[in-house]
Amino acid sequence: MSKLKLHFFPLCLMLSIPLLHSFYELLNNGARGARSLSTSFDQQIPFIEAFIIPYVFWYIFIFGMLFYFFVYDRSLYYKTLLSLTVGMAICYVIYFFFQTTVPRPHLEGNSLFTSMIRYVYSADEPYNCFPSIHVLSSYLMVIASRHCKTKTPVFVAAVALIGYLIILSTLFVKQHVILDAFAGILLGNILFHSIFYFKAILEYANSKKYAKDKKAAEPR
Repeated sequence: MSKLKLHFFPLCLMLSIPLLHSFYELLNNGARGARSLSTSFDQQIPFIEAFIIPYVFWYIFIFGMLFYFFVYDRSLYYKTLLSLTVGMAICYVIYFFFQTTVPRPHLEGNSLFTSMIRYVYSADEPYNCFPSIHVLSSYLMVIASRHCKTKTPVFVAAVALIGYLIILSTLFVKQHVILDAFAGILLGNILFHSIFYFKAILEYANSKKYAKDKKAAEPR
């Protein structure tokens, strides 16, 4: 039982991601009205089918990174997972009140990449875009890797390369627009650093309060 509490139960916390994803499915429609945040800059971004590879690799990347943190840096695992789940919840609230959509290109041909994109398009309606959860989660792994106890320059660089390729892929396969990506990065930054440094800030505040109370209690 002690081993279950130490390893199995904490690992099962990752199930919160697919559980939360059920809300994504409920909100993935334009029934409440949808706006387009596409800009002239987005229209200049080319449609590159090969970027569907890093886009779908996201699924392996996110759970693989979380498992790595679980094994090698348990504290970072909890903080990163909490940042992600809170971020997802915030995104769903935004999707409910501020639904956006992204124009998609017409697909021609039956190449491997085209078929993969066609499948993604059919499985995921062009809604729930701002902020991008693909970008939010990928960026969280990038910044979390910089704080990992076992980090090396090669590790941090590799995670950053994969993470940023996934972020770019959301634009090149026309699943998101630039504002979606910026919002995902901003939200990830705010959440991760708030949660990561919360304990240290709380301890600092308590120490200052203790010092103040102790000084006030000293006889004059």
